[in-house]
Amino acid sequence: MTSISIHSLDGEELEAEAQALGQILAQTVADGAAIGFMQPFATADGVTFFTRQVFPEVRAGRRLLLVARLDGETVGSVQLIIALPPNQPHRCEVAKMMVSPTARRKGVGRALLQALDAQARAAGKTLVTLDTKTGDKAEPLYKAAGFRTAGMIPGFALDPDGKAQHATTYMYKAL
Repeated sequence: MTSISIHSLDGEELEAEAQALGQILAQTVADGAAIGFMQPFATADGVTFFTRQVFPEVRAGRRLLLVARLDGETVGSVQLIIALPPNQPHRCEVAKMMVSPTARRKGVGRALLQALDAQARAAGKTLVTLDTKTGDKAEPLYKAAGFRTAGMIPGFALDPDGKAQHATTYMYKAL
């Protein structure tokens, strides 16, 4: 039987997870996930992204970083941006939801989203927003977790291989 655990990272835990997070990000981009990066994308690129961009935001209290462990191994993560403009104190935004391709379809994504909801509520948020590649594997997961489609923008970004543009779907969930 597999065991999924979700942890909110801060302090020294961040650096300890940098390599694993960088590797999952590289695997996810190589698998075609449209999460803002282009191929080729190495683990070192992922480590740099987390250590230079994500970890400082977590330490400053502007972002939460949740990791998922499957039988003790870090296999996924999601970020919750909680510091938004002054006219949006009730809202937070999901960023960089990713699950290692080898750990998909095992409940990891669902567990991350459930923990994300709890963290958003604990932070006093009543609205969660996200965007995802239209038709992506994650879109049904978001819908199953209670997110509703707000709209779609065609030609929003390039696919990670740079060969085509894709649409993006904006989604929201009231807590």
